[in-house]
Amino acid sequence: MDVTNFCFGKDHELEDLGGGIKRRMAIYADNAMVVEVHFETGAVAALHSHPHEQISYVVSGAFEFDIGGEKKVVRAGDTTYKQPNIVHGATCLEAGMLLDFFTPHREDFVK
Repeated sequence: MDVTNFCFGKDHELEDLGGGIKRRMAIYADNAMVVEVHFETGAVAALHSHPHEQISYVVSGAFEFDIGGEKKVVRAGDTTYKQPNIVHGATCLEAGMLLDFFTPHREDFVK
């Protein structure tokens, strides 16, 4: 894998995932990845799981997260952690953006 030390947002378009969710790939290497995820109010990230560790930092907006059956509302400045294989999802209560950090990187996100 070629590693880059800089990633400029202007070089990466938002990918429309449907349902009011858009994703912009940021930077990644074998062991880490950052992804920008934009949500419209009411958009739902369905319950799912994966073998990666994931940290989500709320840049803006408000979200109700369900992590392992525990639901909490998080807002700008809050952070969530999802351990490998835990079932999790979110509903956007106020339009906003998350920064998702994964380790290792999500091969399924890389094109």
